[in-house]
Amino acid sequence: MSKVLLAYVVADGLFLLMGIFMITFSVIVQNIRFEVPTEGHQAARNLLYQGFPLTAGIVNAIFIFVTFLFTIPGVITPARGWLKLGGWMTTVCGMFSLILGLYLWILTLKTKEDFAPLYFRQSPEIQQLMQSAFQCCGYFNSTSPAFITDDICSSPAAAALMRPCSTPITSFANVLVDNIFTAVFGMVGIDVVLIMATACLLKERKERERFRHIDEKSGMVGF
Repeated sequence: MSKVLLAYVVADGLFLLMGIFMITFSVIVQNIRFEVPTEGHQAARNLLYQGFPLTAGIVNAIFIFVTFLFTIPGVITPARGWLKLGGWMTTVCGMFSLILGLYLWILTLKTKEDFAPLYFRQSPEIQQLMQSAFQCCGYFNSTSPAFITDDICSSPAAAALMRPCSTPITSFANVLVDNIFTAVFGMVGIDVVLIMATACLLKERKERERFRHIDEKSGMVGF
């Protein structure tokens, strides 16, 4: 096995792991995002997860698995056609992942405004969980929406002195989504590495094929 082929196999393996991670995350989050929360951070996280493109992530992961299957003949046979097809399919996967990452990144640009209607629609019990977890009262302020009376916001005067929930929830959401879209962009990096490995392997096989033809012609001339 040449070094180029070895590098391709390693990149292909990372590509497969990327697909496994993506479908695992998407399926797990899809199953927990509508759970009844018992804690404020969980409530905020589930509300954020409900806006994630999880179905698109599952579709992308399935296409990654299909692409991986198409790369196997390119490894075990000297034909370049399979490698070319796998390279184009990897490019599609990379573009798909890039779009998902950009979508998540855009979410972080307007988290405060986008989360507001989600917060307003929650029951008083869920709002109280978030107030308690984030040590805040109301969303934009203690009257918008009206705070839920609890140990943190015990009275209008006490609530007015507390920070609004939009500030800590936005920080929490941005950290969560930042980590996820950074991971997605890392997957795009793996796609790029596999595409480069594919190009190098194609070049190596083309050179070997050219030298083989030269050797065959030289043998015919000698004969």
